[in-house]
Amino acid sequence: MAESRKPILYSYFRSSCSWRVRIALALKNMDYEMITINLTKDGGQQFSEEFQALNPMKQVPALKIDGITIGQSLAIIEYLEETRPTPQLLPQDPKKRAHVRMISHLLASGIQPLQNLSVLKQVGQENQLTWAQRAISSGFNALEQILQSTAGKYCVGDEVSMADLCLAPQVANADRFKVDLTPYPTISRINKSLLALEAFQVSHPCRQPDTPPELRA
Repeated sequence: MAESRKPILYSYFRSSCSWRVRIALALKNMDYEMITINLTKDGGQQFSEEFQALNPMKQVPALKIDGITIGQSLAIIEYLEETRPTPQLLPQDPKKRAHVRMISHLLASGIQPLQNLSVLKQVGQENQLTWAQRAISSGFNALEQILQSTAGKYCVGDEVSMADLCLAPQVANADRFKVDLTPYPTISRINKSLLALEAFQVSHPCRQPDTPPELRA
């Protein structure tokens, strides 16, 4: 029976989109198998014919589950939420749910793609750092303002939601691109709380099977 097989996650340790899904799987206490796709090795393993057949966008993550394959991290998280609703990552209240989705999309569509590997390749080596810093700061300026009205302990109230699954990986990207986080006290405070949670620790890029030895925690 294909249905009863463990889900398979195609992931890369440093991919912030893959990390979002790893956090969701950890929070929902799901057992899964991981296949690592190295985005920089062999000219990028995501471009192999085999992987392209699985995800035509040639991106990680992709999740094989319940007899289907899903690409796009937010679509994966929403599917997990609809089929395995505990713990809840989208609040019951429609207004709070809208806030969670708004913040998730701000991070996943408004910031992350602009500083993604494929875009940075286009802007040229010498411009990459300033380009990424500008993209992240511009998004974080908006996010910090939004969080003033939505945040409790986490992005929306006091429960971890899909928005938080997008926040922590993006803050890690900001650190990698040496973005000064001083102007973003709310983002920094929430991130600190999130990184203390076990699901965020086990799924962290420094603890993956494909993490290079020098980057391991």
